[in-house]
Amino acid sequence: MFTGVSERIQMDRARAEGLGSVQQAVRYLNQDFEALGQDCLQNRTLFEDPMFPAEPGSLGFKELAPFTAKTRGVEWKRPTELTRNPQFIVGGATRTDICQGALGDCWLLAAIGSLTLNEQLLHRVVPHGQSFSHQYAGIFHFQFWQFGQWVDVVIDDRLPVKDGELLFVHSAEGTEFWSALLEKAYAKLNGSYEALSGGSTTEGFEDFTGGVSEMYELKKAPKDLHRIISKALERGSLLGCSIDITNSFDMEAVTFKKLVKGHAYSVTGLRQVSSRELLIRIRNPWGQVEWTGAWSDNSSEWNAIDSAEKDEMLCKMEDGEFWMSFQEFLRQFSRLEICNLTADALSQDSTSFWNTATYEGSWRRGSTAGGCRNHPNTFWINPQYKLSLLEEDDDPDDEEAACSFLVALMQKDRRRFRRQGQDMHTIGFAIYEVRGQKGCPSVHMKKDFFLRQSSCARSETFINLREVSGRFRLPPGEYLIVPSTFDPSKEADFVLRVFTEKQSEMSESDIDDSFRSMFAQLSGDDMEISVRELRTILNRVVSKREDLQTDGFSMESCRAMVSLMDKDGSARLGLLEFQILWNKIRKWLGIFREFDLDKSGCMNSYEMRLALENGFKLNNKLHQMLVARYADNEIIDFDNFTCCLVKLEAMFRTFLHLDTDGTGSVEMTLIEVNAELRRARVRPTLVSYERKQV
Repeated sequence: MFTGVSERIQMDRARAEGLGSVQQAVRYLNQDFEALGQDCLQNRTLFEDPMFPAEPGSLGFKELAPFTAKTRGVEWKRPTELTRNPQFIVGGATRTDICQGALGDCWLLAAIGSLTLNEQLLHRVVPHGQSFSHQYAGIFHFQFWQFGQWVDVVIDDRLPVKDGELLFVHSAEGTEFWSALLEKAYAKLNGSYEALSGGSTTEGFEDFTGGVSEMYELKKAPKDLHRIISKALERGSLLGCSIDITNSFDMEAVTFKKLVKGHAYSVTGLRQVSSRELLIRIRNPWGQVEWTGAWSDNSSEWNAIDSAEKDEMLCKMEDGEFWMSFQEFLRQFSRLEICNLTADALSQDSTSFWNTATYEGSWRRGSTAGGCRNHPNTFWINPQYKLSLLEEDDDPDDEEAACSFLVALMQKDRRRFRRQGQDMHTIGFAIYEVRGQKGCPSVHMKKDFFLRQSSCARSETFINLREVSGRFRLPPGEYLIVPSTFDPSKEADFVLRVFTEKQSEMSESDIDDSFRSMFAQLSGDDMEISVRELRTILNRVVSKREDLQTDGFSMESCRAMVSLMDKDGSARLGLLEFQILWNKIRKWLGIFREFDLDKSGCMNSYEMRLALENGFKLNNKLHQMLVARYADNEIIDFDNFTCCLVKLEAMFRTFLHLDTDGTGSVEMTLIEVNAELRRARVRPTLVSYERKQV
């Protein structure tokens, strides 16, 4: 794990050079498969993995904790100890190699089953050249996509065994071990075997492909869902389905026609038979317990089918795979999950590539964990990402000018926290249109913005899945994506991926976590800093500096600072506004110390003139007026110097706003001047100075 700044720079450079790609996976826990294997071969030893030892703790922490009924009597054995002639893969990986054991990871096994339908994808996850004969050293490796990069996971081949049988996933023949070893590698990646219990098939889909998943509620299925499924299968996308449970007693309950509730199935085929009936093929990763209704293996409907076609489609062995009518599928199942191998895999006849942006972020209590829109006082402190949709889709049949894009929000490493009693947070996101912010990447909108404006798009629901995603079409423009947990103060790391069909730009409001934490401590419950709070903060800071002479900031000077930075007229500073002001004050402090030539802690009029000329071009009369206004016996302390700079900056900003043609002069009536000053929130006492500058 890279922690320091230099390490992060090295990591960014390595990623730019391809580290984390399919061709150059990151070594998980810095274990080098080739080097470890060669070392074992030279020493004539079998690999024993110190990072995931063959010990009870690797099994689990609750139901699979040490000394529980399920783990009592468990031994760890290598395949060479279980069978005379163990094989890694026999005749290619097939769905019958994946039979569920004593672990509730059907979601994972359904994903593995779908993976076997695409040989190219399979061998990305299960690298070639592994066996129990050629250069066998008890070491294997697998590759998974994890939060934006591919990682190479090394394991030894000691597998948990009870009563002489593999405890978890196994092949139907009992002599193939690729699926059991793959499951072990994934367990290592997530901390333990038990961490894999329960989940969504899309999680496995994405970790095997790096793709993007979408979910369809079958009760509200689109009319062309069969075409979507057909295209997805043709393109090698991975598909899974399940039946919702209504209570805890329903979990893995078997229906009258032998479908299992709360259980993950793979969708493996779709076919129109000679009777014009549309059939869908589904597989239970248990390797048994099959549908017994219409079009099941022994049903009478097959009698009307040509015998050759029937023989091709049916397999009499109890392999957990079965056919059913598509309409029956829609009635019996609740949800379909599809993992697109590219973000546009389901776009009709699309050959274009999508633009991809990936951001890593975090929710932290007190600074960036604001919760959803139900919590208006804190929602705005969530991380915010600006999306510029620049170019509309190429769709001649669509009269609406719109841009297609997909947003996927994924929380990181939550399975690892199960050992501490934690699990997936309930997450989602909202999208807002932002007007008048073009060209400004550091947009971080405040509370009032979200109180006034409704979202223009959002995730369909907040849900406790690893990832929430959605496909949207919006007009070209500037938008803000706000990812959040449902409740405030829930801490987690996340990855936000945005895929756009056409040209787009994306940026994050980048504020350091330590600064966010400081702001949270200073701003109080409302997460905003008032004039009075700003005065307290600044006076506390300057009172500790021995190199400054000052009697403290006045309410007037702090009010001027807030007016300079306040964008929405709330008379308070939000996080981004306070950060900009804080950086200005630090800059001004540097200037003050640089031009305090005698290091007295204050300035005389000569030193102040030198300092002002560092940033402003003022005539002699203005210099005289500023000294008269801000000096006390020709001595200017730091708070008066800061107040002077604040007001000068406000005046220059207002003038530049008026000087639209860049001539350096403007003509205005007194009424217009006052109107502009009110717009700029400059106090009326400054009118005379402003008029003279103009």
